[in-house]
Amino acid sequence: MKFSNPEFQKINQKITESMQILKEHLSEEDFEQVEKLFDLQSDTNSLQSALSFIQGYRTVALMMIEVFTGEKESMHEGK
Repeated sequence: MKFSNPEFQKINQKITESMQILKEHLSEEDFEQVEKLFDLQSDTNSLQSALSFIQGYRTVALMMIEVFTGEKESMHEGK
């Protein structure tokens, strides 16, 4: 996946540079641990993004149901 956002590209470049520095200064075994940590963090971020998308989709779907059924209006009329 390629992003054209300059901020994303700048951050990604910093990550690449930092990883290169770590690779040069850590033992192979230690660097592998860092890579595993980054992979786990990436998995966590992906899962969180998916869950946020699902929650947002559900919220919008519920709002649409309220709009089309007029539930909010009928609730306010009863007051």
